[in-house]
Amino acid sequence: MEFRLPLRVYIEDTDAGGIVFYVNYLKFMERARTEYMRALGFSKTEIMNDALMFVVSALQTKYLRPARLDEQLIVTARVIAAARVSLRFEQRVYRGEELICDAEVTVACVDSATLKPKRIPATLLAALQH
Repeated sequence: MEFRLPLRVYIEDTDAGGIVFYVNYLKFMERARTEYMRALGFSKTEIMNDALMFVVSALQTKYLRPARLDEQLIVTARVIAAARVSLRFEQRVYRGEELICDAEVTVACVDSATLKPKRIPATLLAALQH
């Protein structure tokens, strides 16, 4: 299942030239992953109440075209691999039908107190794998 999140580019997302600053694409992707899990019934608050956190452990990004101030973007998130303590997402940013950023993001599930790896709850894994 591919989750799609529409976003608008605001002035705070851009550099002095009105082009989206590269690190902000990562923020857009974080929002898409967060809203994807929320749509499945797993809010950040609920996950944190279970003493869990998801942290990025690997990231591979290709910037293909720049996005500019006031453009409407679509950010996608799709799980392409799931393991006991990690998830690998394919994430893309589109302007209309044009792919402008492509990424693969691996997140690890950790205990929020110890920051040691912790098994992803079976209910979350099942929801993500549908």
